[in-house]
Amino acid sequence: MTVCVTGMAWTTALGTDMTRVWSRLLNGESGITEVRTEHRLRNALAAPVAAPGGTRSPAARQRAIAADTIGRARADAGLVPGSPDEEPCLVIGTSFGAHLDGEDAPLDRWAGEVARGLGMSRPPVVVSTACSSGSDAIAAGTALLGSGAADACLCAGVDVLTPAKRLGHSALGTMSPTRLRAFDRRADGTLLGEGGGCLVLETAESARRRGVTPYAVVHGAGAANDGAGMTVPDPSGEGVLRAVRAALAGTGFGLPDVAVVNAHGTGTPANDAVETASLARLFAGADRPVVFATKGAFGHSLGATGAVEAIAVILALRHGWAPPVAGLRDVVEGFGPPIPAGRAAPVDKGVGLSLTLGFGGFITCLAFGV
Repeated sequence: MTVCVTGMAWTTALGTDMTRVWSRLLNGESGITEVRTEHRLRNALAAPVAAPGGTRSPAARQRAIAADTIGRARADAGLVPGSPDEEPCLVIGTSFGAHLDGEDAPLDRWAGEVARGLGMSRPPVVVSTACSSGSDAIAAGTALLGSGAADACLCAGVDVLTPAKRLGHSALGTMSPTRLRAFDRRADGTLLGEGGGCLVLETAESARRRGVTPYAVVHGAGAANDGAGMTVPDPSGEGVLRAVRAALAGTGFGLPDVAVVNAHGTGTPANDAVETASLARLFAGADRPVVFATKGAFGHSLGATGAVEAIAVILALRHGWAPPVAGLRDVVEGFGPPIPAGRAAPVDKGVGLSLTLGFGGFITCLAFGV
């Protein structure tokens, strides 16, 4: 069974318009800016978004970003709200959302409120697997379609920037004291962001019945958990290799068919070292795929990042270009595949991979084609 992507929308630190944001990414722009705080942090820089309705509590912002992003993706796919024949299943992911900042409610309640606000009667499926949440929402939606439990799924990842998250990453030492520079010799940490991404997935039969032309197809999804620690990945990178190979297994495609990879690219020394070693092992001696990363532009949006980056991979495949890695100047030693620094790089025809590595050892790889 073929799973198609028939609608997409995102909310990012560079805006919400798909074409405009993609153009800004290709130009190497960044939405990271100073965000004032009363707390002592390693860095005041972060990547906020313009949430619908203006500045409100973290919980209200999360619901507003989710409702707006999902609603735009549903409209992009041509799905009619309230139609019993076309009501998709909502699969939505976040890390902690607003729960570290006084949100006293079950972690899934906000998702139910978003679904009801969108006029959906079907209860949502809620995923929380740290930074892999958005990717796992897409993987779960793909599985639901494959099992026949749904004909269409709205798969989203949404997260918000909060004081507790910034304090936590500052205390952990994962926050950069300077800038986010993924895969650069000067990389010294990440910077947080917020936002949302939503992909509408449906079976090829459903898309044909509705007369919709897909953006892409989901070739496969693979996951692994390295179990190395709560915040530190296994330095061997074996979990990454397992997730990538699982995503390609049974698809008819292999590593030589991969044309582009959106790496997790947090800019932390531990994450960059694992991805550098893993990608070098996977694609040793090859002149492709092109590897890029978007967190230097969008910040690390935690539970939203997998959905946002899946959209970026699809756009790279469709337009034939990968954006430069914002902040990258001097590529770390041992990075095998080509990686664009300073300017966009052309992307060949082939498979696109989106790779996420979350706290707790969650590793997810999504494989797309156009």
